Amino acid sequence: MIRAFFTILFLGVTLFASAQVDQKKQLEQKRAAILKEIQIYRGLLSKENKKEKSVLAQIADNEAKIALSEKLINNTKKQAKILEDEIYTNQLKINKLNRELKVLKEDYAEMLVKAYKSRSQQSRIMFILSSDNFLQAYKRMQYMKQYANYRKMQAEEIRAKKTELEALQEKLNAQKKEKEQLIAENLKVKKELEEEKKEQEKLIAVIKKDKGKYTADIKKKQQEAKEIDRQIDKIIKEAIAKANKKAASENKESTSRGSGVTAAPNKIVLTKEAKLVADSFKANKGKLPWPVEKGYMSMGYGTQPHPVYSHLEIHHSWIEITTEENANVRAIFKGTVLDVQIIAGTKSILVLHGDYISIYHNLSNVFVNIGDEVSLKQNIGTVYTNPNTGKTILKFMISQNTTRLNPQSWITPL
Repeated sequence: MIRAFFTILFLGVTLFASAQVDQKKQLEQKRAAILKEIQIYRGLLSKENKKEKSVLAQIADNEAKIALSEKLINNTKKQAKILEDEIYTNQLKINKLNRELKVLKEDYAEMLVKAYKSRSQQSRIMFILSSDNFLQAYKRMQYMKQYANYRKMQAEEIRAKKTELEALQEKLNAQKKEKEQLIAENLKVKKELEEEKKEQEKLIAVIKKDKGKYTADIKKKQQEAKEIDRQIDKIIKEAIAKANKKAASENKESTSRGSGVTAAPNKIVLTKEAKLVADSFKANKGKLPWPVEKGYMSMGYGTQPHPVYSHLEIHHSWIEITTEENANVRAIFKGTVLDVQIIAGTKSILVLHGDYISIYHNLSNVFVNIGDEVSLKQNIGTVYTNPNTGKTILKFMISQNTTRLNPQSWITPL
């Protein structure tokens, strides 16, 4: 029972340590991705700064940078916490090893004293010769041999413990140094974040002086976003109805025999092949590539308060990725081009992956046609650059049938 308990405990500790290693690796990858986004942000911003920007555009830029800084700080905090746990665990191991080493050294020292006292060859011979019979003499010889081997083993164990202790101490020192570096970097980022927030407050103060003008501008942008949503929803519904009509026509004979599938409203009827594609797409959630080679997320998905007027909410059914001029748009997964449309003055591509749809909006050029088969990371168009702001922003969406999904949870860190 006790043995089983310790076995379970050991397995639990091993699994926990393994999970912690995986988490540490994921956090390191995430941190590298955030730093890359920040680097791209700075590079793109330096180019955009050559053009005059509105106050609202400057606020949007600052919001993106603040969000990236906060992501980096939170990620670094998690990394530091894992390191702190590892340092604590390794310190416990070092303490245990030191105690074991102390006991081993004391035993070994006592053994050496005894060996010294009976060091004479004559005394060892006399010990054997004074035996009552041959069997006792043989046992005494074996005892002396085992004693010598035990001494040798004790010396080797002490050396092994010392080596293990030195390695652990070295690892502990490296972990402490790494933690110090992370804390120092976090302090630097926090300081930069404070400056960014102060700058943001100044810009917000400028806008609040002319509330009417800017509120109207914000509401206009919200209406534009709603119109994009409305048009894309219409395109998706029409495409689903068209696809299901075609499928129904092809399966007319089997349907008449009662073995056909009845199409649900606004839901794609999946063939066996299409279901395999949909399942594969779903299995890759969180691992899909970015729809552009480089860029940073300048606007997140969902409903969020406006950075200036908290009573106004911004809702996006997509994420916005700011990228470089003439950036290529890449398909995030293999699929079929469902539709190509002009929405709100710029081009959009919808790619079907079973019953999932990836949507790429705000394009200037399109390289594919309806019905084309596309492969993973295939260039399908280029992102539109606004001549007034100098911004090159891709609006990227993912939908399952007509249900919008959060793209952030589907694509891997850049």
